[in-house]
Amino acid sequence: MADPKGFLHTREREQPARRPVDIRIQDWREVYEDIDRGTVERQASRCMDCGIPFCHNGCPLGNLIPEWNDLVYSHDWRSAIERLHATNNFPEFTGKLCPAPCEDACVLGINQPAVTIKLVESQIIDRAWAEGWVQPQPPEARTGKRVAVVGSGPAGLAAAQQLTRAGHEVTVFERDDRIGGLLRYGIPEFKMEKRHLDRRIGQMRAEGTQFRTGVSVGVDVSVSQLRQENDALLLAGGATAWRELPIPGRELSGVHQAMEYLPEANRVAAGDISTPAISAEGKDVIVIGGGDTGADCVGTAHRQGAASVTQLEIMPRPPAHRPESQPWPTSPMLYKVSTAHEEGGERIYSVSTVEFLGDDQGRVRALRLVDCTRTDQGFEPVPGTEREIPAQLVTLAMGFVGPQQEGMLNELGVEYDGRGNVARSSEYATSVEGVYCAGDMGRGQSLIVWAIAEGRAAAAAVDRDLSDIGESALPAPVTPNTRALA
Repeated sequence: MADPKGFLHTREREQPARRPVDIRIQDWREVYEDIDRGTVERQASRCMDCGIPFCHNGCPLGNLIPEWNDLVYSHDWRSAIERLHATNNFPEFTGKLCPAPCEDACVLGINQPAVTIKLVESQIIDRAWAEGWVQPQPPEARTGKRVAVVGSGPAGLAAAQQLTRAGHEVTVFERDDRIGGLLRYGIPEFKMEKRHLDRRIGQMRAEGTQFRTGVSVGVDVSVSQLRQENDALLLAGGATAWRELPIPGRELSGVHQAMEYLPEANRVAAGDISTPAISAEGKDVIVIGGGDTGADCVGTAHRQGAASVTQLEIMPRPPAHRPESQPWPTSPMLYKVSTAHEEGGERIYSVSTVEFLGDDQGRVRALRLVDCTRTDQGFEPVPGTEREIPAQLVTLAMGFVGPQQEGMLNELGVEYDGRGNVARSSEYATSVEGVYCAGDMGRGQSLIVWAIAEGRAAAAAVDRDLSDIGESALPAPVTPNTRALA
């Protein structure tokens, strides 16, 4: 390392300042302000010469974290982006959206605040774009092989870019009107402005990747046609079957899935529509689900002018510090205050929703909940704790149970695993010859960093199978699929 004592000289962990709450909830821009380059370089110097960089184990992509930290500290930012791109196609996505399991595994984090890995990553790619260092990388030669990628989320985009660079003719099919999957319509603008996504798509187009939007495979184009026209088919449609809450009153107007609510706000932020079909303006909003999607609903409701926002979680409140049962270098479940939570509202833990209550017009007016305790058999209600809280808008942010099986998947005839995901080998091959699967569609609901890792690994597997010599020129990382099953 350039400064082996950097973590002793710079002990404080610094992050970019957040724009004032009263200002940022008036727009859809990203929350964080710019940070000066010198601060980033000092933060990079905190990366230790630790011998065994456990951050590598924490990162599914195998990012070369100590190397690009060292390069940033040494002012060699251009080499840093080369190291970063060696393992990650889209560091601007992970730098803004990944929960950073690498930081949980950081050796410095044993007795000091962990290195700001995510900050350094995002600053490297931001500067690379600003300096013009990110350029299209079209292949030197074409193989004549055609690959169809279904789904344009992070897994599909990563696989498509890798396969295009390997020389194949790649077409990405997306059933929405724009490319990006959950990056486009699930992630609010205040977490990642879509200009970051658009410029990557521009790079991919310049490299030769083709995109077809508004195409639902199995409806607008048949599965048999897609297989006939392509040498390989890579499924990367994500885990889009959301978890339901089948309780009395679920049919009431005003009770929506998070993925019915969030895309409307993103379309407003993009200027596609002026008014969302579902709005929190002037309403008491209840968000059921305490994860990241729930926080996205909270932040969106604040920006739409909600009268109040309450987030419910059936699990107990996590501890503020790493418990003994979740030792380093594991990624612990901790109580975290996101930018959306800073903006207001209430969070209630250890509660279960019993019923939605409606008015005479069939609209939700309140919900009834009860305190609960966790037992070996599940969650048990606490007698005498039932109560009502007002709600004119309820969003269900309870996660996803797997891919949508009806339609394309069933028509293909792929096999499923015990959780209802697409079954695949360690080489991402499904039970149908020439059909592969990467990302949440085969893994189940997971992190963006896993999606990119699987997209890259699946691309290498497809390229190898299409090669005349049975080898691939693409990077062959430790297969995340294999590691997950080990």
